[in-house]
Amino acid sequence: MSEMTEILSVAELNRRARGLLEHGLGLVSVEGEISNMARPASGHLYFTLKDAFAQVRCALFRGRGRTLNFRPENGMQVLATARVSLYEARGDYQLLVETLEEAGDGALLHAFEALKQRLASEGLFAEERKRPLPTLPGRIGVITSPSGAAIRDILHVLERRFPAIEVVIYPVPVQGEGAAQKIAGALTLASDRKECDVLLLARGGGSLEDLWAFNEEVVARAIIASQLPVVSGIGHEIDFTIADFAADRRAPTPSAAAELLSPDRTDWLARLRRLEDRLSHGIGIRLQREHKKLAGLERRLHIQHPGRQLQERAQRCDELQMRLERATRNLLEIRRARLAALRFRLERAGPNRQIERLGNRHRGLLSRLRQAVETRLLRTSGRLQTLGRALDAVSPLATLERGYAIVRRENGEVVREAKSLKVGDRLQTRLAKGEVRCAVEAVSPPPRRRKTRTTT
Repeated sequence: MSEMTEILSVAELNRRARGLLEHGLGLVSVEGEISNMARPASGHLYFTLKDAFAQVRCALFRGRGRTLNFRPENGMQVLATARVSLYEARGDYQLLVETLEEAGDGALLHAFEALKQRLASEGLFAEERKRPLPTLPGRIGVITSPSGAAIRDILHVLERRFPAIEVVIYPVPVQGEGAAQKIAGALTLASDRKECDVLLLARGGGSLEDLWAFNEEVVARAIIASQLPVVSGIGHEIDFTIADFAADRRAPTPSAAAELLSPDRTDWLARLRRLEDRLSHGIGIRLQREHKKLAGLERRLHIQHPGRQLQERAQRCDELQMRLERATRNLLEIRRARLAALRFRLERAGPNRQIERLGNRHRGLLSRLRQAVETRLLRTSGRLQTLGRALDAVSPLATLERGYAIVRRENGEVVREAKSLKVGDRLQTRLAKGEVRCAVEAVSPPPRRRKTRTTT
């Protein structure tokens, strides 16, 4: 019977795949454009790095994100240093980002690596091509800026270590447009003159862009074509240029390059340096061995460390939180749509429309009522005027208008006969306009028609 294939659970398969990715690829540098940036409340960042042909998920945990000197946003071109991993809960291949920087220098680094690989493939950086340095140079040619700090440091070191060495300075600009061509020209000139035993190509520290003149192909080929050995002392210890790889020896700084080329004054210092080299070599071997041991322990700790589980749980929690937020938004949209439908139905079935219809009917009836009242008032007014004219015809007021008067006693009784009065009676006489109060002075019988004299 053939041997049975091991049956794995999905979790075990993902765990093994994760181990293969993390320990097989290790730390990588990836350049791309940020998209799908997510910032959950935990402080971790989740995004996608993409180029024109592919994309990969990335996670930048909060502890790493605190060291950023910029705010990552969608559409930014960045360079990420990350460990290749796998998110076991979902089986997604991802990058765990350790450092993130904007891709301004990333583009320069890409060009740097491309030129380095091309020149290395031609064998220009091979160790067997390197020329030995003179043990005791009589004259050193220094190719650098005559006004920079590098030349002062070099002269100071040579004066301190071995003042007898002569120095020839080939002044060149060490940055800016055309600097690379002038540096290459100085290397060619010094090589043709052969007035020095060794050449020192030097510059102080600076950014990658500041040091770019020493990363140009024309400088590298001029170093390789030189008939004199060339030592590079460019920037600081962490700075590497194409010129460093092309040179016969690379020193971490201009001062270190001057020390490399200048012997010590006494034999015991030379012996001490040899012992120091042996000690450094022994320490290096011991450190290398201990480093391998430490790397193995770190791998074991990395696999078993509870922080990994916490990262997994934190990432899972962030994923669930984002799913909950999406579900909540979807539910709210459904409820809003349903509420809008119910509001529409309520508006159609509600009393407002009936009230509006009855209001319109009420206004119509009110208008008809006003019109009927006005018509009735006009008809009644005409009838009243007719009756008024008839009343005026028989009214005593009309008689008064013709000059007649109505005489009453003080008790309001109308006086019809003069004989009913006596002297001294008080009378009220109503005229057409106004009223007169008077007293009786004399009474005359009717036949004689004498006027009654009254005083007011």
